[in-house]
Amino acid sequence: MDIKIGALALAGICCLVLAIGFLRRKAEIFLNFVVRMVLGIMAIYMINLLLARAGIEASAGLNPINILAVGSLGTGGLALIYGILFYNLL
Repeated sequence: MDIKIGALALAGICCLVLAIGFLRRKAEIFLNFVVRMVLGIMAIYMINLLLARAGIEASAGLNPINILAVGSLGTGGLALIYGILFYNLL
């Protein structure tokens, strides 16, 4: 009986460690997404200010689509937004 309880306790501890590792990875992915969103919002705002000062009448909006694009793709999403914007200006 003692061996069964010990084996169950060991299996329970292993499952707990695996669950903690899984949740940590999910939290890391979510935190990375949020950080990219915040930095992307600041980058869009700053680029819009620089374009306005340069006299270029093009600005990307701060809408949920753009924020999700920057959050999920990072700097590639930022380049995509402004690439589409400048392509439409041609």
